[in-house]
Amino acid sequence: MKRLHHYVTVRHRHNWKLLLQFGLVGGSGVLVNMAVLILCNKVGPDAHSVAWDLPLTSFNVRWYHVYLTIAFMVANLWNFQINRWWTFKSSQHSGWWREYLPFLAVGTVALAANLGIATLLLHPGSPLALSTSVFDDSTGFRTRLYWAQLIATAVVTPLSFLLNKVWTFSSVRGLNKESSVAVQEPVSTEQ
Repeated sequence: MKRLHHYVTVRHRHNWKLLLQFGLVGGSGVLVNMAVLILCNKVGPDAHSVAWDLPLTSFNVRWYHVYLTIAFMVANLWNFQINRWWTFKSSQHSGWWREYLPFLAVGTVALAANLGIATLLLHPGSPLALSTSVFDDSTGFRTRLYWAQLIATAVVTPLSFLLNKVWTFSSVRGLNKESSVAVQEPVSTEQ
């Protein structure tokens, strides 16, 4: 048991710190995401109406899919910049685009999972659909879309952290360490 305690608290202390920082940045990203989502929901068409019909299926791209994607793009950029500067301190290690494209790729995987979960929570035919008697969209706190987004975010966040830590930020640092090691030629002592 003592060995496990050491393994978790001492050996992985840095990872716990990174997870906490990533969580704080993610929390601010959730606020940004929700603010953009609420704004889109207020000014755009009805979130549950069809944006694009998917032929030969019972599913459609609804406006809430569009709103969730817009909110994701804004929050993804926000989270990337703060994680790059504060959590993983990688701004000195690599170019902005070189890190953003993998971060966006990870985010896109997270977005796909988020949209899937949100669809399960909002589609009336889903067994996991949020109850319309409780979440009747009468107030902000009873809006199904907002709760679906919060639930989906809570489920997807650990996956996002793991993929970003293992791939996005550390792989770029690893590439830069390799490229920064100068190949030294032997110094000739002959004159």
